[in-house]
Amino acid sequence: MEVDNGTAVQEFILLGFEIGQKNRFLLLLIFTVLYIFTLAENITIITLVRADAHLAQLPMYILLSNFAWLEICYESTTVPRMLFDLASPRGIISFHTCFLQFYIFFSLGSTECFFLSAMALDRYLAICHPLTYPQIMSPESCYALVASCWILGFIAYIVPVILISKLSFCGPNIIDHFLCDPEPLLSLACPPLARIPQVCQFFMNILVILGNLFFVILSYGTVILSLMKSSNQGSQKKAFSTISFHLVVVVLFYGSAAGMYVSPGGEGKSQVTKVVTLFYTAITPFLNPLIYCLRNNQVKEALGRLLRRTEKWLRRKVTV
Repeated sequence: MEVDNGTAVQEFILLGFEIGQKNRFLLLLIFTVLYIFTLAENITIITLVRADAHLAQLPMYILLSNFAWLEICYESTTVPRMLFDLASPRGIISFHTCFLQFYIFFSLGSTECFFLSAMALDRYLAICHPLTYPQIMSPESCYALVASCWILGFIAYIVPVILISKLSFCGPNIIDHFLCDPEPLLSLACPPLARIPQVCQFFMNILVILGNLFFVILSYGTVILSLMKSSNQGSQKKAFSTISFHLVVVVLFYGSAAGMYVSPGGEGKSQVTKVVTLFYTAITPFLNPLIYCLRNNQVKEALGRLLRRTEKWLRRKVTV
């Protein structure tokens, strides 16, 4: 009973978390609050950068504001659906919606890889080439770099997603996950057709994840060597403080992503897979704004200026 594109499956069932009703409600409450706070944090960063004339011209904050928007999109691709399934545990998702989620999720993930490389490049140029930095990383160049990250991210997984979507899915249609991930999808395909798409997917994972990770390590490694040779203790301490926060984000993201999609058997155990996926889809987008901006004096000063402007505006409104 094959139909349309050669598949008898018209919808999938996301198995989600196999837990009791009480724990399901607890997870729903925790991740709803976490999602709201993540949105608030990232929207605050975007607002601060856009509203502050000084920050809006600095390459690092242009990248950070776009990275904040990326985090909003990235988390919103999976978390609202997960919350819906926790509230109403049916887990039914149509064939086309499943592959759309798969494509957007992986495209945004690869875009994040390119953004982390762009931010590593920015820090390398700022610290290792301070005299030419303003010319190389002008606002125009920075926006071109941002556009390149988005374009490359959304190009990377077009071929693997198309190849996997063209496979025959004859049943069963139960995905042992809370999102449409390639490994459980490939396990449902009718053999022996899944080999080429699987190899293509794995090759792209290595190219995007390990390629960007190598660039990030090379950039920050060069920065650290340059700082160790510096005699200016004040600037050295400030630079180390900045890149240490960036490195925390890199370790959090690449540690979980590489463990899942590059290492052999990374997606072997379904419960471990769900926990790790939950970490980099819901928790790291919440932590990233705190890591980047919690001890950032420029962000604190911009927030103070915004609050003072808002207070003056409210007073004028009340007076009128």
